[in-house]
Amino acid sequence: MKKQIEKYVAEAVEQLFSEKGASFALPKIEISRPKEEIFGDYTANVAMILAGKIKKNPMEIAESIKHKVESRKYEAGIERIEIVKPGYMNFYLSKEYFQNKIAEINRAKEEFGNSNIGDGRKVLVEFVSANPTGSIHLGNARGGPLGDALANVLNKSGYQVAREFYVNDFGNQVLMLGHSILKDDQAQYRGDYVEDLAKNLDAEKKDPMEIGNWGAEIILEKFIKPTCEKLGIKFDNWFSEKSLHTSGEVEKTIAILREKNLVYEQDGATWFKSTQFGDDKDRVLVKSNGFKTYSATDFAYHKNKIERGFDKLINIQGADHHKQAEVVKSFVENILGQKDKMGLIMTQIVRVIKDGKEVKMSKRKGVYFALDDLLDEVGKDAVRFIFTSYAPNSHINFDIDVAKEQSEKNPVFYAQYAHARICSILSKAGISDKEQGISDKNLELLNNEKELSLMKELNKFPELIEEISRTYEVHKLPYYAIGLADKFHSFYAVCRVIDEENSKLTEARLNLINAVRIVLAEALRLIGVSAPNKM
Repeated sequence: MKKQIEKYVAEAVEQLFSEKGASFALPKIEISRPKEEIFGDYTANVAMILAGKIKKNPMEIAESIKHKVESRKYEAGIERIEIVKPGYMNFYLSKEYFQNKIAEINRAKEEFGNSNIGDGRKVLVEFVSANPTGSIHLGNARGGPLGDALANVLNKSGYQVAREFYVNDFGNQVLMLGHSILKDDQAQYRGDYVEDLAKNLDAEKKDPMEIGNWGAEIILEKFIKPTCEKLGIKFDNWFSEKSLHTSGEVEKTIAILREKNLVYEQDGATWFKSTQFGDDKDRVLVKSNGFKTYSATDFAYHKNKIERGFDKLINIQGADHHKQAEVVKSFVENILGQKDKMGLIMTQIVRVIKDGKEVKMSKRKGVYFALDDLLDEVGKDAVRFIFTSYAPNSHINFDIDVAKEQSEKNPVFYAQYAHARICSILSKAGISDKEQGISDKNLELLNNEKELSLMKELNKFPELIEEISRTYEVHKLPYYAIGLADKFHSFYAVCRVIDEENSKLTEARLNLINAVRIVLAEALRLIGVSAPNKM
């Protein structure tokens, strides 16, 4: 609907420009949702944008556009258009439009909101990518639900999405793991898992790098992969950093930079001239001891991503990696020539609150609250819902006590309870899981204020999915689920669904709540949360 209104307004503006003999470029027409429902279902400020260009009062311009759009308003489902000072155009959709939307949802089922805006383009979402030196800590874990939910939304929007975990199984952190297992004076990691690895170490092994590689493989298979599965994430690729070195990809990438005269030698190290591309300092590619740096391997890795044919690369990383991520993005854009190819989502820290106090974390000291601990405490659904409900640049204070509550204070419980309650009502009405008994009859009876508010909320879902696929603002999805649940609870408090004395209204309301069930279940699925039939 939004696109249709934008189209009609754009055509009206074009006609107006033609009549006025205007010679400048048409402005982009943007239709948005007003903050309050009293100002309509959509609003446009195009008249105020045009006022300065054609030297005319914005109220007059808005009236002219309104006149041209009104001839087509019924085919767009518009009931009326109101002009308010200083020149806003407010569009009010008809009740019939929203009533018909209920029938559309019940026919489309979980495919409601699907689109082809991705047009089959290939997207690689890389997330979690925790070092295989211990269990997944909450800093890495935050990107898990976020990346998986984003991948779900992109799939729904017509993209081909691959989920990838980059395994840092090469370099200094693996060496430090080896020293830790050996318990020598360079040991940095502590904890029961390190003790267990030390006990199972072949006594003949003495090389810390070899031991680190051995330990990293065990940690990946025994801790990291099972934890990701427990969180409900299935990666398509587990990409090994080591493979970039053994295949010669890192050396090839450095050679490309050398051919472009973008490297130099200093103090026994090899440097990349990153300041030529806006960086605050040049970056070391090869240290004086011969070790390749993160920059060298990250460049090779992203060159590999491009060569695999992906149209878009999305990296989800902790905010502490922001500078390095920007350096890699600059490499992709300026060296590989892939402008607008890479998207970065940087996440802030997670604090765990229990009994009103913060639980401290330190992997190297061996005392930390890992993702496994949180999953054991509150379950997958609470972790995924709460992690995704915060904007990435916001800190999360994860209150375990709230996440375990069975009340409206717990957002995931609140949303799931709405779904379970709807299933209970439908079951009472004799409607099975296969929706036998659902039809599109008597929808014209849905005129109550609460019914209309609920229908309007359902209508927002396809636009939300499209918006998230463009902006990656996944946190809007849990908020939508809570908002939809809230409007359902509000409706149910005043509207009797099953009324034996009014079978037609009962049928209409069963249609309505089934549509709510479909959309709410799909929103929860995209987040990665279950939609229980009973609670």
